[in-house]
Amino acid sequence: MFQRLEDLEVYQLAEQLADDIWEIALAWDLFAKDTVGKQIVRAADSISVNLSEGYGRYSFKENIQFCYYARGSLLETKNWVRRSQRRTLIESEVCESLQERIEVVGKKLNAFINSMKKQASRPKNQ
Repeated sequence: MFQRLEDLEVYQLAEQLADDIWEIALAWDLFAKDTVGKQIVRAADSISVNLSEGYGRYSFKENIQFCYYARGSLLETKNWVRRSQRRTLIESEVCESLQERIEVVGKKLNAFINSMKKQASRPKNQ
């Protein structure tokens, strides 16, 4: 059964993570926004954006490829969260909370990829 992209839990979690990172970066000074802020926001936004682009593709293979891009953006976001904490832009508790949420998105994304791989390997008449 075809499901709307917006109904996928992994997509919802990715969007919420990106929105929360946006709110955090808005409070930073101009230098931090211009350097780390732009990078972390772009990386976080790219997770759900790549999920969207893949979901609109014709084949499972293409969708999976964009999910791999989303996973790369997720790991980039994880790195920027750590960098932000080390540069005292976010508190340790905020860093830990974001890292935990990143791990959840990663697990959901891997499960989504695996489910598509299973669907792609089924014979077409099933």
